[in-house]
Amino acid sequence: MRFAPGSHMPGKSHFRCSHCRSDVPIDAPGTAHRNHCPLCLWSRHLDGERPGDRAAGCGGSMEPIAITARKSGEWAIVHRCDVCAELHTNRTAADDNPLLLLQLAVRPLARPPFPLHLLESI
Repeated sequence: MRFAPGSHMPGKSHFRCSHCRSDVPIDAPGTAHRNHCPLCLWSRHLDGERPGDRAAGCGGSMEPIAITARKSGEWAIVHRCDVCAELHTNRTAADDNPLLLLQLAVRPLARPPFPLHLLESI
């Protein structure tokens, strides 16, 4: 996935998600820095140390791979960069696709990292 040239730049009101080709508004309910597409949840490796700093030099596509819950109970999306393999957690936004969020959340149950029959021996 790549975002259109000029996306995530000051003065822009939206960006185009190259993964699903949707036009995505920069403003996101529930977060100050929109950093992923609310429809497909893919992101782009733009930020460095701080959310919104746009200091990353990579620019790779970031696949949503998991959901994590913060201490506050707020969900965050775990993204992995397909270029440098760096992991980032990003706040969910109120307009994120709820079915895709749930799909990520139950992925470990649907595809456990070990054979389930081994649980019988415990």
